Amino acid sequence: MSHIVPKRILIAGLGAVALSSALLAQSHERVLYATALDAKTKTPLESLSPSDLRITEDGRGREILRVTPATTPMSIAVVVDNQQAAQSTITDLRRALSSFVTDVASLGPVAIVTTADRPTILQDYTTDTSKLTQAANRLFAQPGSGATLLDAIVEVSRGIKRREEDRSAIVLVSTELTEFSNLHYSQVLDALRDSGAMMSGVVLTNQRGSNQSDPARNRSVVLDRGITDTGGTRVDVLTSISYSTALSQIAGALKHQYRVVYARPEQLIPPERIEASPVKDGVIISAAPARGQKDR
Repeated sequence: MSHIVPKRILIAGLGAVALSSALLAQSHERVLYATALDAKTKTPLESLSPSDLRITEDGRGREILRVTPATTPMSIAVVVDNQQAAQSTITDLRRALSSFVTDVASLGPVAIVTTADRPTILQDYTTDTSKLTQAANRLFAQPGSGATLLDAIVEVSRGIKRREEDRSAIVLVSTELTEFSNLHYSQVLDALRDSGAMMSGVVLTNQRGSNQSDPARNRSVVLDRGITDTGGTRVDVLTSISYSTALSQIAGALKHQYRVVYARPEQLIPPERIEASPVKDGVIISAAPARGQKDR
């Protein structure tokens, strides 16, 4: 789809430059944070230009004004499944989590939240890598517990909504085991949307077959739509040994974000859907609006 650009037409003595300036004056600059990955290797692209992507709002093309590397602080909440049934994964999880929090601490404050029995803050937001790695190494499986992943996403989302950073991320490390949350997926997706956070996830798939309980189905929808709709990255793994590689992939995506500025025409009703897509094949682009922007 071609981008919408100001028409350079001479009308009743109004020059092309003046008309272009007049139309631009009626537009508002909007900001997206985007990640571009090689479709085969899933590694981040080292550069991105306005000609490499398209931005649409409710299907209407928008003019991309600038694309620059993202440099503003990003708060990251890491939500991990430490229910009793995840006991066999904990050693791999500690190792992978220690590397991940060290890798992304330079982006901004990081928090670690566990989900066994109830959402619990293992480490509040900090940029101190020693505190983060110590917290990761204190992680253990909670005896007699099941996960409350959906409750944790809602509570973390509410906390992020109060934060000042213009970009935030939620990173889940989840299993497809017992889910104790009683929330409907729509409640979780609403809270996530209100937070403005980009949600990514590493999901340890259950090789014994899918869980058909209502909580499990709600979790499945959230892991699918929540990650896709917010522009995040999902990595499914077959064993916990792959946690380190999967979290490294997500860390790479977070560290190679781009700030995309585009023009939105003056309008009364904000768009329902904003999409970023690549111009060329072989590239995966995901994006989320900057937090704190007022709809107009």
